[in-house]
Amino acid sequence: MSSRDRVLGRVRRALADVPEDDTPYAQAVVRDYLRRHGERDPEDTVELLAENLVDYRAVVHRADAGDLPLLITRLLEARGSGKVLVPPGLPPEWTSAPDTHWVQDHTVSTPEELDRVDSVVTGCAVAIAETGTIVLDGSPDQGRRRITLIPDHHICVVRVPDQVVSSVPEALERLDPARPLTWISGPSATSDIELNRVEGVHGPRTLEVVLVSGDHSSP
Repeated sequence: MSSRDRVLGRVRRALADVPEDDTPYAQAVVRDYLRRHGERDPEDTVELLAENLVDYRAVVHRADAGDLPLLITRLLEARGSGKVLVPPGLPPEWTSAPDTHWVQDHTVSTPEELDRVDSVVTGCAVAIAETGTIVLDGSPDQGRRRITLIPDHHICVVRVPDQVVSSVPEALERLDPARPLTWISGPSATSDIELNRVEGVHGPRTLEVVLVSGDHSSP
């Protein structure tokens, strides 16, 4: 008998005297909580997102769609990034920075190869104002989960106000639970037993979020 079988056996014995509940799952949990806290117009929602992103130690930038390529170029130059990773569906105009080696992600790319890039640039699926959270879902402009977890520097572009919602329930309505969802609230950080904060352990040490407004015709 395997360890798994022993554990499951203990669970069955513990539940032996529990009556079966045929209540449908959708009715089993009361979901009468607030869908959002307060009423905000789109502009105020974007401002709340920016405030909470900064509170999580992300660096926030703003740009019009036409100025986005130049801003990305400046951010990469300021970082000294010579090798930059991009997902396959990133709009090509975003990758116009000169003197930059743009690295396309491939299925065969190893963690060691991804660790040698300086930065990664992606889009996002949705951004949540109340929690300052960016959600990636593996779409072509975001790529595989690991390309945003291994590089030390992540530039994430959020189209505002289209991709910004107030609350987590509103975000869940937009997301497909079958997709590989990555929820990001600031740069990766953890604390040791003495509560010393260490960044970059489980993801990028630096998260820069660009709130871009204007023409959103690109995917």
